[in-house]
Amino acid sequence: MSIELKRVYDPPEVCDGYRVLVDRIWPRGISQQNAGIDLWLRDIAPTTELRQWFGHDPEKWPEFRERYTRQLGEHGELLDLVLDIEHHRKAVTLLFAASDVEHNQAVVLREVLKHREPHAHH
Repeated sequence: MSIELKRVYDPPEVCDGYRVLVDRIWPRGISQQNAGIDLWLRDIAPTTELRQWFGHDPEKWPEFRERYTRQLGEHGELLDLVLDIEHHRKAVTLLFAASDVEHNQAVVLREVLKHREPHAHH
């Protein structure tokens, strides 16, 4: 399984495979032409309330992870969509704008995807 994480501000590379933006807000200073984004999965991002509460505060990280994991539990169809893409494309890169590469929603999302039982591929 190849699900990588990358800042959307880093240059796209061929090895990224299918590039999925997992932020709710389009990243500042990036044009849609240059971003090399294949899919903007806005609805898989944390809710605005959760994002604002978290504010990328590492002290809130454990609770953010827990809350966001619960939110993702309600988006099974989107999780399956990412796993389907990964199954067909062999590589998916989850893109995020946060400067903190260890404490952001893509980290949690990848954990959740790795532990999700792959459903039957048609």
